[in-house]
Amino acid sequence: MADTETAASERAGTARDDIVLPFRTVRSGVVGRVVRLGPAIDEILSHHAAPEPVSQALGEAVALTAMLGTALKIDGKLILQTKTDGLLDFLVVNYESPGKLRAYARYDKRRVGTGEGLVPSELLGDGHLALTIDPGEEMERYQGIVGLAGEGIAEAALTYFRQSEQLPTFLRLAVARHYTAGENGEPGRWQWRAGGLMIQQLATEGGEEGELEIEDFDDEDGIFEGEDDDWERTSILASTVEDHELLDPTLAPERLLYRLFHEEGVRVFPAAPIQAYCHCSRERVSAFLNSFGARELADMREADGTVSVTCEFCTKTYRFTPDEIA
Repeated sequence: MADTETAASERAGTARDDIVLPFRTVRSGVVGRVVRLGPAIDEILSHHAAPEPVSQALGEAVALTAMLGTALKIDGKLILQTKTDGLLDFLVVNYESPGKLRAYARYDKRRVGTGEGLVPSELLGDGHLALTIDPGEEMERYQGIVGLAGEGIAEAALTYFRQSEQLPTFLRLAVARHYTAGENGEPGRWQWRAGGLMIQQLATEGGEEGELEIEDFDDEDGIFEGEDDDWERTSILASTVEDHELLDPTLAPERLLYRLFHEEGVRVFPAAPIQAYCHCSRERVSAFLNSFGARELADMREADGTVSVTCEFCTKTYRFTPDEIA
């Protein structure tokens, strides 16, 4: 029988975007998160206007980072980064509490072209994926690294949890463009959407301090260690989720969880909002440029003496006159 709180949420639920929704199954004690990204991921991916395979890989990395970042028990930063010998040789996603995301991908524009016909092994290649937790305030960073061998972001993350955290984990990520009809005579447009579902079987005792883990949702029932058959049953239910369900703007995350786990009973917790952001500003860029000497600045200047700097994250260009940059 489904948990009454979730059933009520399912009946009243309305679709929401740019959130991460934590939950716990009642019968098996499995914890998880659903991420649903709309305007935030569209803003991030539209900035770069990369070929579709690159945008999909970056979108998966953003969705994964959103789930992991909102699970941190500290107010800090989470950085997901890949470095490979593939056509997409570098990508980075920065999460900053509470719920702020920015991302960048570097790829071989000539060889990638339109991206048609590319397979994941060509795109990401061999290398590594690193997850770094930065607590700030001069506290020690924690970093976990796992190898990439041509597989996608989700597969690499599963390897990370299996090897570094030793947590049974199910993960599904989906990224695609969705057509939105225009209103009041305005033309429609294609917009990026991303979604994801992750569940984990937590041990009775917590991990070591500094480990990246989904928070344990303590309540009056407490968390209990699921048996192997409990995990297998719940992960089988999770595996029935389809990409279109993770992306559907008309399907509330609560309703999706009810569809998947109503036999288990599922309890949802307050959602964490997500937004796209960038630290760059004219003042920051000006201070950065003025840190260079005259010789370095001379190499940056255009024919008319101006200096232009483009932010790699949001692609905004700042142009400075000779009078502004000494």
